[in-house]
Amino acid sequence: MAYGGSLCSLLLALLLALLAARPSAVSAASAHLHFFMHDVLTGPAPTAVQVLNGPRGNFGDTIVIDDALRETSSAASAGVGRAQGQYVWASRGIPELLVTMDVVLTSGTYAGSSVTVVGRDDIGAAVRELSVVGGTGQFRMAKGYVLWKTVRLDHPNAVLELDVFVNP
Repeated sequence: MAYGGSLCSLLLALLLALLAARPSAVSAASAHLHFFMHDVLTGPAPTAVQVLNGPRGNFGDTIVIDDALRETSSAASAGVGRAQGQYVWASRGIPELLVTMDVVLTSGTYAGSSVTVVGRDDIGAAVRELSVVGGTGQFRMAKGYVLWKTVRLDHPNAVLELDVFVNP
């Protein structure tokens, strides 16, 4: 019986040592980030460029983005980062996009960190929810969600309000 108890104690000690040595998946506490994404498809300096035309209508259209993230909906407000990635018209019916992007933060507490966002954007809905599936820096291995809504649509340019909720 003493042998079984010693083995259990040894295994428990080994498990505790392994858990203590494991690096933390996320070094940041839960965070709520709020900013505005400026999506510019026209003019002399577009931040969203269509790189692929779908075979029928908009379905399959692919747009690559490097949009400014700003403190307010004004294009003159301070920049906080970039939204870099793509969106694809992924529905043959109602306008829905598949969004994959990194929210790259360039100022503030989380400068140098990023959050990876993936999800379905039903652009007809008032508020849409996308998933946070990872990140870098202070948001390494992050999870959470993004609520975004269209603030202004000067077709085809748009301003979106993003509330990013990131959990460790």
